[in-house]
Amino acid sequence: LEGQGPEHSSGRIERFLTLCAEDNIQVANATSAAQYFHLLRRQVVREVRKPLVVMTPKSLLRAKTSRSSVSDLEHGSFQELLDDPGVADREQVERLVFCSGKVAYDAIARRDEKGHRAAVIRVEQLYPFPYQQVTELLRSYPNVSEVVWLQEEPDNMGPRAFVAERLWPLLPEGVKYRQVSRTGSGSPATGSHAIHVQEQAQILDQAFEGQ
Repeated sequence: LEGQGPEHSSGRIERFLTLCAEDNIQVANATSAAQYFHLLRRQVVREVRKPLVVMTPKSLLRAKTSRSSVSDLEHGSFQELLDDPGVADREQVERLVFCSGKVAYDAIARRDEKGHRAAVIRVEQLYPFPYQQVTELLRSYPNVSEVVWLQEEPDNMGPRAFVAERLWPLLPEGVKYRQVSRTGSGSPATGSHAIHVQEQAQILDQAFEGQ
């Protein structure tokens, strides 16, 4: 969502996710130039090319935060799950904020601004869901007490329900699970940019509340 009104705010990713079953398609939301490049490259070099759905908001085309070096393009591969590069000490992290798409950059900026003991995790591929990568990542943060799913879309849209039934069962015993999104709505987004900014600030506050 970029504050441009309901007709320019949603690719209706939830509709694609309802089609996902039996490893039939791929649904991704790449957040960097390198990730996008390697995702498309993987699609071409694979022997079996299943349909690929990619969500790419316009704002990331010109955002400095989503730029990648030439080296990142030359080496590596597409990562279904991206850990937080800004975490220096994993033992200090008490909350993991999972999200998909450009809202991750807003969450990272808010975390850095307020100094929250949290890590922002980007789910770059929603389907097939990266179960193994998520499990390994959860093990690498020994002191996490809460996992949050953050999305820009209203409560009745976006990947919220799809992710919940896959992410929640993977959590270690005693770790709380919470979901943060805009209030359920019949429209994908408000037509007012001012209200959009207000709503965006509100969901970021909710994602990090209590820290």
